[in-house]
Amino acid sequence: MAEEPQKAAPAEEVVPVVDPVPAPTSSEAEAEADADADDKAATTDPDDKAAATTTETLSSVEDKISESVSFKEESNVAGDLPDAHKKALEELKKLVQDALNNHELSAPKPEPEKKKPEAEVKKEPEAEAEAEAKEVEVTEEKREVAEEKKEVAEEKVEVTEEKKEVAEGKVEVTEEKEVEVAEEKVEVTEEKKEVEVTEEKREVEVTEEKKEVEVTGKEEVEIWGIRLLADSRSDVILLKFLRARDFKVKEALSMIKNTVRWRKEFGMEGLVEEDLGSEWEKVVFMEGQDKEGHPVCYNVFGEFQDKELYHKTFSDEEKRNKFIRWRIQSLEKSVRSLDFSPTAISTIVQVNDLKNSPGLGKRELRQATNQALQLLQDNYPEFVAKQIFINVPWWYLAFSRMISPFFTQRTKSKFVFAGPSKSADTLFKYIAPELVPVQYGGLSREGEQEFTTAHPVTEVTIKPATKHVVEFPVSEKSHLVWEIRVVGWDVNYGAEFVPSAEDGYTVIVQKARKIGPADETIISNGFKVGEPGKVLLTIDNQTSKKKKLLYRSKTKTIPE
Repeated sequence: MAEEPQKAAPAEEVVPVVDPVPAPTSSEAEAEADADADDKAATTDPDDKAAATTTETLSSVEDKISESVSFKEESNVAGDLPDAHKKALEELKKLVQDALNNHELSAPKPEPEKKKPEAEVKKEPEAEAEAEAKEVEVTEEKREVAEEKKEVAEEKVEVTEEKKEVAEGKVEVTEEKEVEVAEEKVEVTEEKKEVEVTEEKREVEVTEEKKEVEVTGKEEVEIWGIRLLADSRSDVILLKFLRARDFKVKEALSMIKNTVRWRKEFGMEGLVEEDLGSEWEKVVFMEGQDKEGHPVCYNVFGEFQDKELYHKTFSDEEKRNKFIRWRIQSLEKSVRSLDFSPTAISTIVQVNDLKNSPGLGKRELRQATNQALQLLQDNYPEFVAKQIFINVPWWYLAFSRMISPFFTQRTKSKFVFAGPSKSADTLFKYIAPELVPVQYGGLSREGEQEFTTAHPVTEVTIKPATKHVVEFPVSEKSHLVWEIRVVGWDVNYGAEFVPSAEDGYTVIVQKARKIGPADETIISNGFKVGEPGKVLLTIDNQTSKKKKLLYRSKTKTIPE
């Protein structure tokens, strides 16, 4: 996956989601760029001058890619590590152990308690005291007034009805005020009680959380299904984080903490089991493995040329988030299928098909790309062994060459680039043809077939303007079956059986005919042999381009 130049994490940490922007280099890339004299002649075909110009530009850019050694995976066996790396690993293990002991990795962060300002805390009791004092004063005043009135009433026998009414009104008002004050006091008391109950509940919740942590004892944390510090597989995981941070131990620990928290917040365990549909199964899929045993992931960006699929994926934020969740789910499942033993394979190969890619001009696509890149870069370090880009347009290589200085040599050494004419050959360098999907020049396809990926394929390069004959010797009565493919075809093909006996007759199995690129992808055929002899397949390449021939065969016993 392409790395973002401004980020500390190397680009190789990331798995592509959509439209990566990598930097081209590596000796493998040069291998894809080499063209013999016959291929160069083809690029100047007068019948298609525009195509020739494009091909020349592509070849020119590929030829100018800076030289670098091919990336070689480091050992995950602790004993094989350089002393500095061993020391860093041991130091990180100690820090991780301390973090586990202190419940720093996955325990929820305690929320800081909200303390009331001192002024507010003091205000309540003071206010109550003042209210009580005022109440006493008011009561005393009322008592004095009542006594005075009593004295006046005793002295003056005659009091007018009008004064009585006024006096009664005053009494009513006084009583009303007393009721209001009482109600206010009740409300304040209730409010105070509610605050106390809320604080109590919060304390209980915090206490319960603490109790849960105490009951579980030592904290146990898993990443990609592997428990940290449980066994040697944990060392492989820690080494990934160390390599992602150039063996800076504290930075690696910080990355681990962030990843663990992100996985919890993202709900990774639930996501793995979630059904997010199958509409993107042709966009990203796993198929086969490379010659070293790495699982291979294919990213087919051209699928987003389908307007309906593009709309379903990127038309709004909810759809984009669903696609990102699906992509992370897909990656998580792939990662969990890896064997994290120190001597096993714990990385994958990425094949990125740029044919008909919508490009970075699509705003919604770019938004999803940036979001996904950030998540993958931060949380899936060191999972890519090789990044193979096929069907690469010339302008893409030119752009990549401009940004190449921003990437580390380690990152650049993982990239391999191939234009449309060299894509199949490039894949065959790393992946056996029987494991390469048929759409990319290989023989792997769905459905019941005579042959499976378990049947090895022979690979031959046919030079321009030459014939090549494939011979299948047969020594006994049997049924010989075979399948053959010429990448790009545009050759003459025929098959015949020639008996070993001098007086035998040659049998035409397949009359020679011209096969174009659009005629057939794979030709499957068979012949029941009744006597010793050989089946000959003839491929006549009359073009000025070299051709890649793939074939395999097997014999089946004919029941008596």
